[in-house]
Amino acid sequence: MYHFIESGLPHIWLRNGYTIEDSAYGPTVSFEDIFGLHRAIAYALIDKSGTLAGEEIRFLRLHMELSQESLGQLIGIGVQSVALWEKNRSRITPTAEKLLRIIVRGHLNGHATIRRAIDALNQLDAMAHEEKLVFETQDGGWHVA
Repeated sequence: MYHFIESGLPHIWLRNGYTIEDSAYGPTVSFEDIFGLHRAIAYALIDKSGTLAGEEIRFLRLHMELSQESLGQLIGIGVQSVALWEKNRSRITPTAEKLLRIIVRGHLNGHATIRRAIDALNQLDAMAHEEKLVFETQDGGWHVA
């Protein structure tokens, strides 16, 4: 059995579907259908009973390729709340947790409206982080162009 710590979740173990090989840099692990594995983990998390732990919330957010800010916008809460949940410094509210599970299920099932909302937020995030700051010299100093 392989302890799948790469997932960021302390309780995930693999019975098979992985290969460990020696390389010049030490043992390396490869996984069969990593995307399928992540989908299976995501389904297991949203179907489990009990409150989601911080690392589980983070895994689900990253599986949907959302920033903390974008997840907060989808749920209707601030980015700081998402960060505190993921660090286990604050518990997710029952309402927010139910909404998160619904959003993840819609994402996994390819629900068009949810996928469009997530894709739009991801695109806005990418645009915000790709903006260039262009500078030029003028009057003996650097300034934003």
